Amino acid sequence: MKNNQPLQLLKPFILFTGLYLGLSFISLAQVAQPKGLQLSNVTKVARLTGTPLETENLPSPNNTADAYDVGGTDLGIFWQMKGSKVGIFFGDTHGREFVAEKGGKGGGNGANWRSNVLAFSSDDHLEDGITIDSMALDQNGSAREICAGGKTNPQKYNTSIPTAAIRVNNTDYVHYMNIYDWAGRNGRWLTNFSSLYASTDDGKTWMRKNEVTFKGDSKFSQVCYAKKDGYVFMIGSLSGRGGPGYLARIKEKDMLNLSRYEYWNGNTNQWEKGDESKATVVIPGPIGEASLIFHKKYKKWIIAYSYDSAYDPSAKRKFHALAYRDAKEINGKWSDLKILADVNQFKGLYCPYIYPLRNNEDQLYFTMSQWELYNVYLMKADIELK
Repeated sequence: MKNNQPLQLLKPFILFTGLYLGLSFISLAQVAQPKGLQLSNVTKVARLTGTPLETENLPSPNNTADAYDVGGTDLGIFWQMKGSKVGIFFGDTHGREFVAEKGGKGGGNGANWRSNVLAFSSDDHLEDGITIDSMALDQNGSAREICAGGKTNPQKYNTSIPTAAIRVNNTDYVHYMNIYDWAGRNGRWLTNFSSLYASTDDGKTWMRKNEVTFKGDSKFSQVCYAKKDGYVFMIGSLSGRGGPGYLARIKEKDMLNLSRYEYWNGNTNQWEKGDESKATVVIPGPIGEASLIFHKKYKKWIIAYSYDSAYDPSAKRKFHALAYRDAKEINGKWSDLKILADVNQFKGLYCPYIYPLRNNEDQLYFTMSQWELYNVYLMKADIELK
């Protein structure tokens, strides 16, 4: 018994020390921050629209100026249609006479202005760019306007700009904002309304769906869509690049029933049906044109959007960028603002729209517009958890 006495005396100390260390490890585990996504090594993959420039050393599988009378355009909003086919909506579009960087001002010039046009592609080998299979055309063979724009009612309409598109139950929908003034205060664009067009024949013909119409000051004047678990999720904002983001969801069968849209209220932690005013901020502003995806490999939501520091009171410097955030739950806590690319890398950049069919890999493909060139490019970024 005497030989074991020192061990007996040490047992309480060993037990206490073990409990202390165990509690310490538990405490450290509790405060450990979950890993977030990091997008890096952003590169231009290829030109998507317009006429190739002699100064560009890029693949350019489409000369949309010659083929479809699309010389200058922007946006490039993807959505998955049937199988590996994607639709691609573009914004204000000018014809084959468009000249890039005319007068150094950027933006549109040239004849045959259309408020929006639509392309289709089944090319999912993106390493050398995206080949456009066809576009929705008019009787003259030019890409035609889908959502009625400025030429429809020039007294009240300036233009109609697509903000997001999605396929639900074999019907394709595009959400668009009808703008009457680009020069609102605090980064706002002023809209008459936002609404939907729908196609039940794989994008050949489209009809306005008046039953889903948002007022000009709606929190869902511009949106981004993604589907998951039988719902269409929608993050919206006031039109422009100055406001925050709000969240809604719609059962797929209720896509055209605005009274059944549900809005996330962070104060009550509940979905509030049929009352947009109950929607609370889920992502602080400023948020510009946005796209949304659930990444299957990393089990994270990703939102990418245009960012203008002029409307961010916390910004320490003035710049434009493509920004992103990620979250485990769409109605949970989103990460802090992260920069995808800024104006020093790509002059006049805006509108990052994520390609929807490559959401299980270590690369994220997306489109980017550039104002001076006024055309759309396919981009790529590496993804990792950090």
